[in-house]
Amino acid sequence: MRHVPGAWSRAARGAGLLGPDGTGIPTIFAEMSALAVEHGAINLGQGFPDEDGPAVVLEAARAAIASGGNQYPPGRGTPDLRAAISEHQARFYGIPVDPDREVLVTAGATEALAATLLALIDGPDDEVVVFEPYYDAYAACVALAGARLVTVPLRRPDFQPDADDLRRAVTDRTRVILVNDPHNPTGAVLTEEVLDEVVRLAARHDAVIVTDEVYEHLVFGATHAPIARREEARERTLTISSGGKTFSTTGWKIGWVTGPAELVDAVLAVKQWLTYVNGGPFQPAIAVGLHLDDGFFAGLASTLADKHEVLAAGLRAAGFDVIPPRGGYFTVADAADLCDRLGVADADALCRLMPARAGVAAIPLTAFVTPEHRQDYATLVRFAACKRVDVIEEASARLAALGR
Repeated sequence: MRHVPGAWSRAARGAGLLGPDGTGIPTIFAEMSALAVEHGAINLGQGFPDEDGPAVVLEAARAAIASGGNQYPPGRGTPDLRAAISEHQARFYGIPVDPDREVLVTAGATEALAATLLALIDGPDDEVVVFEPYYDAYAACVALAGARLVTVPLRRPDFQPDADDLRRAVTDRTRVILVNDPHNPTGAVLTEEVLDEVVRLAARHDAVIVTDEVYEHLVFGATHAPIARREEARERTLTISSGGKTFSTTGWKIGWVTGPAELVDAVLAVKQWLTYVNGGPFQPAIAVGLHLDDGFFAGLASTLADKHEVLAAGLRAAGFDVIPPRGGYFTVADAADLCDRLGVADADALCRLMPARAGVAAIPLTAFVTPEHRQDYATLVRFAACKRVDVIEEASARLAALGR
């Protein structure tokens, strides 16, 4: 059958997500994973843990399966999980959330994002502002919704946006300002000044703020500060998070969106035609996790920060210039000097060389930017630190050998 381009195909091709013939382009993630398997390399390209989460959370899932919790849960999510999410927002951030009207459980944060954009976008004249580099699903979801992606660069050394760049990007055409904080892939945590400016611009241009906060409990040496904590932002903010990163259960795909009832209702109207519901026995298990004591949540960040330090030592020994993360799973390092020494053009070429040369796979940061901005990030590489300590140590030793 002849391919007939639709709105999604046209938008996706423009975003660099499809080839000229309308077929999919293999991602750098699939390519690096294949090279890791081929060469027996440690895969630090993929952002998922290699350890299970808390035993009490896993046992709660087993108990739910054994006791018959295997059918469709309620459309908004199980009452116990919605209550736990509400209590979590109040406990950690002082944000009041009605569990019956202002919480929606989704198939991971990515479905929450897709359903939110599909619900809020009215047509091709709408724009979605994102910080660049960005989680790769953002461009795909914006294209799927038929809107235009507008990027604001995050600038070194600390990957913060320039205020003037942000002001130029947000206009009366902006329907959504999409904020990822803590940020993937850079590991940045946005400053209070940046968040204040986002809120001001959203109010000025009547935009909705959508936040991706899946790394909220993985901030190093500080406390996460969600935009929705600000009274002036609450009426126009949808907050997205999930249990995958916090409880090392990324395969369960239990996410949620919270915010004003009318906005959550709009997301529900779309979500019910996507997955409808998901993860019946996993929802009460994540509820158990959200009720764990403060020591558990504090330990998450400190343990991951230690892993980042082990990884950073290996990267520096290999000749990378490490940019210390302030949160999240990933460390970004500049490979400019190493590329010169090894005679490769950029981080993209280096990442294709590393699985065979060093036995480690990683992702060039150019995988997270629009094609016209690739040169600005050409020598930067993203490494995942969310692995066992012994795996990080072995990867660090292999990377150190790369520089010799």
